[in-house]
Amino acid sequence: MTNYKIFERLYKSYTKKHIPKILLSVFFSIIVAASTASIAWILDPAIKKIFIDKDQTLLVLIPIAVIIAFAAKGMSLYFARIILIKVSHEIQKAIKSDLLKSLVLADTKYIEKKHSGRFITNLEFDVGLIKNFSSNVILNLTKDLLTLIGLIGVMFYQNWKLSIFALIMIPLASFAAKNLGKRMGKATTKTALSSGAATSYILELFKNHKIIKIFQRESHEFSRTDNFLEDLKNKGIKFEAILTRASPIMEALTGFMIAGLIFYSGILISKGEIDVNNFFSFLAAMMLAYQPVRALATLNMGISQGLSAASRVLPIVDLENEINEKGGSAKLELQKGNINFENVEFKYDSEETVVLNNLNLTMEGGVMTSLVGHSGAGKSTILNLIPRFYNCDSGDIKIDNQSIYKSSLSSLRSNISVVNQEITLFDDTVRNNILYANLDATDEEVYNAAKLSHSLEFIQKLPNKFETVIGENGYRLSGGEKQRLSIARAMLKKSKIILLDEATSSLDAETESKIQEAINMLTKERTTLVIAHRLSTIMNSKNIYVINSGTVAASGSHEKLLETSKIYKNFYEKQLKKN
Repeated sequence: MTNYKIFERLYKSYTKKHIPKILLSVFFSIIVAASTASIAWILDPAIKKIFIDKDQTLLVLIPIAVIIAFAAKGMSLYFARIILIKVSHEIQKAIKSDLLKSLVLADTKYIEKKHSGRFITNLEFDVGLIKNFSSNVILNLTKDLLTLIGLIGVMFYQNWKLSIFALIMIPLASFAAKNLGKRMGKATTKTALSSGAATSYILELFKNHKIIKIFQRESHEFSRTDNFLEDLKNKGIKFEAILTRASPIMEALTGFMIAGLIFYSGILISKGEIDVNNFFSFLAAMMLAYQPVRALATLNMGISQGLSAASRVLPIVDLENEINEKGGSAKLELQKGNINFENVEFKYDSEETVVLNNLNLTMEGGVMTSLVGHSGAGKSTILNLIPRFYNCDSGDIKIDNQSIYKSSLSSLRSNISVVNQEITLFDDTVRNNILYANLDATDEEVYNAAKLSHSLEFIQKLPNKFETVIGENGYRLSGGEKQRLSIARAMLKKSKIILLDEATSSLDAETESKIQEAINMLTKERTTLVIAHRLSTIMNSKNIYVINSGTVAASGSHEKLLETSKIYKNFYEKQLKKN
């Protein structure tokens, strides 16, 4: 995306609606410019009348005029900034909202490819740069440009020869800023990447703190932490060094300019071409012009930062998903809930090996079907394809003879509940975690789901019962308690298709019988596909598929497979030993 396209995109999507407020800020910027120019202009009559002619009539009026000019400048600058601060925060909110919506809607494949720390950097670091770009750049461009024009007007009014001499500074400053701007864009990108890597590492640090302790890898993590922070420090120093480099350049240019101005003015005064009062008024105008010239000269750096950040954020906002709700798709109408995989092939990436190879499965509606097999055989992938977390590369998946790829995504997912081995809970109350499946459910329905899932017995022991906040991913609960909450959540949805991914694997023997009873309630007369590692789950299955290297190695009842499948027999015997 070119810089022009980024400008256009930011304007149309985020800035255009705020034009009236921006114009009001421009109005106040005009007052700032006029009052600043008037301060320099007032010095001419002040010096001539009061100090040279010793005219006492203006002794009071000119100081009052100076006070009014400075007050007008201060108040106008305040209003101009406040307006743009509000506008920039509105823009920041809109971009963050669009970015988060895009990430929520993004394909699972896209989210899994990129570490969450990178997305946090996009949300905070990059959007922050765009916010500064939308406020500081607009304010400086209007306020400082108008102020500079006003002051140049005063300078030409006093002496055109000195003005032309002074204007040499502007192109020199612009040339220096242009080179700094290019470096700033590159430094911003490198800083963003370093910040993203550090954020990703910090998230991993919190997530794996128990592993760090049990393997006593604190010193190792201290070393890694230092490496990440050292890199971030170096990138930050380089970033700010480039930004600060503008100051000595501008100071040196200003020093040369003032020295040359004093020398040239001395010649003009000796020739009688300029009076002392004109010179001081001119000098004041030029000194006041120093700040806007400096701000405008460094404006290119702010633009480079904003455009660099936008080039990373906008592609995510404009992300086109492979899996989305398409208009005109038929509503999935479930009857028996039969699920059929027809010659399904799938791989997670075009360069990776095939995970499912010409797979054919038939899952009878209203009963439980189990998948067994070695780790990496493709069992979880089969489950993930049914709610379309991923699309298969070829073949078709049908529910009651309706292709899920021709059905609306909402009607498909509304009929499916998933209970995973890796339970996902929110840092919220017990009630809200159960209620997440159906936000319109009554308190009685939530209570019944908790009771049927055997969650009620531990919920009643919590400090605030259903209103207890369970912490990040339910860290205050045991593995079995978290699993029971996830089953309660699935119960509340009352969907016709249940997908269980090793749902009892994290439970102890005492809890397992209760959970198995809860699963029986959850799956009663519902189409259920379960990845089973427990004999209790397998025994309840009407049909069992043995999955090996992405294909069906064998299928049938438990008794049949013991006779016909060596893989299944080995699996069963291992389970017997465990039990």
